[in-house]
Amino acid sequence: MVRRGVTTKGPRARAQGASSRPTPVPASEAEVDDISKKIHGLTLADSTAILAREAAKKSFRFLDLPPELRITIYGHYFHDVDRVIDLEHDNHSRIFRKLVLLKTCRTIYREAAHFFYSTRTFRIFPTTPGKYFKTKKPLLARLNARQRNWITSLELRLGPGFTNPPRGWVVNPKLGLGECVNVRKLTVFVECDPSDGYFNGFRKADSFYETFSQNLLQTVLADMPFVDCLTFDGYPGVKKSGAMMRGLLEIAVMRGMLIRWGPERGWTDEEEEETRVSTKIVSDLMLGQMTQPPALDIAVVA
Repeated sequence: MVRRGVTTKGPRARAQGASSRPTPVPASEAEVDDISKKIHGLTLADSTAILAREAAKKSFRFLDLPPELRITIYGHYFHDVDRVIDLEHDNHSRIFRKLVLLKTCRTIYREAAHFFYSTRTFRIFPTTPGKYFKTKKPLLARLNARQRNWITSLELRLGPGFTNPPRGWVVNPKLGLGECVNVRKLTVFVECDPSDGYFNGFRKADSFYETFSQNLLQTVLADMPFVDCLTFDGYPGVKKSGAMMRGLLEIAVMRGMLIRWGPERGWTDEEEEETRVSTKIVSDLMLGQMTQPPALDIAVVA
């Protein structure tokens, strides 16, 4: 008897196809090590430092203070900067580093810069011994127009190098005196009077430096017609009745300017005191090495 084969509706065998799920690729040892280092590198100290930095950014809002209080703070910040600014060798360490504050933002730049330049006296020509004494680019020429516009006080110092004044002591457009329109105080400080008898044998010629000083003052005032007041001051050896001071005072009177007296010399409308100048002081002035007011013998004129 012949047996019939058993038939089925489906195929006897089904081919095994590829799985539809992705097969994970094992990570390399380098990747595992890198991830582990990052994970183990995270500490509570890191998160604390981040929070501290964020808190520091929000802890003090300087610009939220009233303007008058900010101005007071600028005064404390610049308190150790000299009141008289001249070209000196240590300006970078004493002044320039302080001015880094101006790079903070525009508001602080306008406020702090205006405060700094308006509360200091700037010397028109340098008097510090060395390379700056004979420079052809004085301090004002190194400032820009905006900085010169902020200045309210200038000083013309006469006396150093009286036998051979520096060639850079000239008034020209590069000096920018015409842009110092906010100057309200112009001080003429006289360190010595070469016409005095103590300078016999030291001065270049009779009335040479006196004439030079008068011409220099005239050119300064010609570039600054908005200045209507002159303050005269000097070292104890300078006499108001001397040829040097008489020539300078005549210029101020001819221009109809107000005349005031500075605090160091202590001049008044009363009789002045007679002083004696040593030859050591004379030689220092010739070399431009006088940096401190001389100690002199003083006798009251009868």
